[in-house]
Amino acid sequence: MATVAAPLLVSTSDDGVATLTLNRPDQRNALSLQLMRAVTDALHNLRDDDVRAVILAGAGPAFCAGHDLGEMVGLDLDGYREVFAVCTTMMKAIHDLSQPVIARVHGIATAAGCQLVAACDLAVASSAARFATPGVKIGLFCSTPMVELSRAVGRKRALELLLTGTPIDAPTAADWGLINRVVEPEELEPATATLAGQIAAASPLIVGIGKQAYYRQIDLNLPDAYSHCQEVMSHNAIALDAQEGMCAFLQKREPVWQNR
Repeated sequence: MATVAAPLLVSTSDDGVATLTLNRPDQRNALSLQLMRAVTDALHNLRDDDVRAVILAGAGPAFCAGHDLGEMVGLDLDGYREVFAVCTTMMKAIHDLSQPVIARVHGIATAAGCQLVAACDLAVASSAARFATPGVKIGLFCSTPMVELSRAVGRKRALELLLTGTPIDAPTAADWGLINRVVEPEELEPATATLAGQIAAASPLIVGIGKQAYYRQIDLNLPDAYSHCQEVMSHNAIALDAQEGMCAFLQKREPVWQNR
């Protein structure tokens, strides 16, 4: 009997929330080129969908163990450029997506897996989760994970992770700002679903405007950030959903979003 290969990425959707599950459990969901392209394609396909929030999860014992080293040994320079370019495209797709992406972390998230958590807009982790950028220990410094990590936790904490490769536990990751909250393992799925549901209850149009404005202003100086955001907020205010939301508040009723 022929064996049918399992999909590298499993996609499900329920009540406005899509869940993308990395599905290489035997490889600790290591990021092969195929898997990274599958994630990127799935995110692009959600752009015009009815999905209002996205959960990124991992199958098996780990969330994601980083790049697939078995696929990387012995490549030439162009081969390595391709690996990191494909990875960068995947990370940027998370930022570019209008819908917020929530990492649901139940096990280890190391190297590019830790980068993936940092790239997500929000993250909920099991108390059993661990986070590390151990590339320095194998002679391959986690330079691309550093991009997301240093923007999530600040310089000194990012450098401690990058220079030592020492894992941190979930409470430390929450204290450092890498994740939003820590829950017991049995509470991970419902807690993440609750957070996604809170986002899904808002106007998708307004959430998308807010997410894009956040990433646009975060690295600007204060005057430029205000200049950008006052213009964004002015355009936001004339949207039908903004008018509906303000009227609903004044009339003490629930808003009816039109996504316009």
